[in-house]
Amino acid sequence: MFFITRLGNRLFIAITLTFVTTVPLSAQESVAASADFSAFEHWLEGEISTRGIPGAAMGIVTSEKVLDVQTWGIRSRDAAVPIDAQTVFRIASVSKTFAGAVAALLVHDHKQQWDTPLITLLPQYRIGTEPVSHAMTLRHVLSHTTGLMPHAYSNMLDAGVAYDKIQEKFQEIPTVCSPGQCYGYQNVVFSLVADVVEVSEHQTYEEFVQTRILTPLGMSHASLGLEGYTGSENVSAPHQFGGEHWRVATTNAAYYTVGPAAGVNASLEDMMLWAQANLGAYPDVLPPEVLAEQHAPVVETPRGNYFNRWPRLENAWYGLGWRIFDYGGRRVIHHGGGVRGFRSELVLVPELDIAMVVLFNAETPVANDVVPMFLDTIMPIDSEVFP
Repeated sequence: MFFITRLGNRLFIAITLTFVTTVPLSAQESVAASADFSAFEHWLEGEISTRGIPGAAMGIVTSEKVLDVQTWGIRSRDAAVPIDAQTVFRIASVSKTFAGAVAALLVHDHKQQWDTPLITLLPQYRIGTEPVSHAMTLRHVLSHTTGLMPHAYSNMLDAGVAYDKIQEKFQEIPTVCSPGQCYGYQNVVFSLVADVVEVSEHQTYEEFVQTRILTPLGMSHASLGLEGYTGSENVSAPHQFGGEHWRVATTNAAYYTVGPAAGVNASLEDMMLWAQANLGAYPDVLPPEVLAEQHAPVVETPRGNYFNRWPRLENAWYGLGWRIFDYGGRRVIHHGGGVRGFRSELVLVPELDIAMVVLFNAETPVANDVVPMFLDTIMPIDSEVFP
């Protein structure tokens, strides 16, 4: 049974499940996997309808099976074709989870080390205004602990300037602390991962992701880059709200030039496979030690972002391409994304072997609440008595 209540502008779902302290972990896991998601779906569907969001797709999985798939709306306001589970979206910064896997695979394959200064791998670059920035490593890049000014040159991406032109200004990025000493989210600098792949593997970042991740996992609708997006027949258009209605937005191609940060296109089916892989379902593609490396906290993240305002969130860190939370007494792995006309959210609860992904073809604040609403469904208040 469940009930829905509203506190201010926030809707809360509580599901009455019976927990006792003697229930073994495996039984708790089965409760989460067999939970009634209808209240969560009803809330999400209501928000999509009330706000007139053009389209969305949502899936819930365990490492072994798909628990639920829902799609709503249309691909584009200009052509009212329904969204399905194969419709391609831009996943924006959820692309960083793929970059984390790429870097961890390079280290796992002994092609790179986490703590080698990047200046020895990429001597063509001088990054930062202070000599301490020369100590920057692959670990610092993947965990946003480069010590550089946060969001360095994201404004240039917003203005349509491509990565290869921004590189010319790397030495002008202000150094605000020594690498490893502070958190500062990046898009441009994060994409140095692609340069490391090229010197390590003598292939492009896009080729590495395709051959090592997308193809082995069977992510047949996924791709990287603008051509992969525009070349898809079943593709969702970006939407922004203006005046009193949603309109189709233009595509900012510059964000595709920072592939590790924001370059992946994928359907709901693809992202459910990616979620399952990150729950450990495909150890031949993502070995357990690679997942453990990525999902371990590296740096505490400060208050201020939407996820740090979730009521039951206790601690928040960034790992290697992933955010890590303690939420309701459980460890949660998460990343969200937003680029012009799209929002995406992906969350894993490995302890309960469950994950949820939602993709919107619109810039909507509903995305900010999707993850806590889902977590409150599978981890009701009573479950917090468990370690």
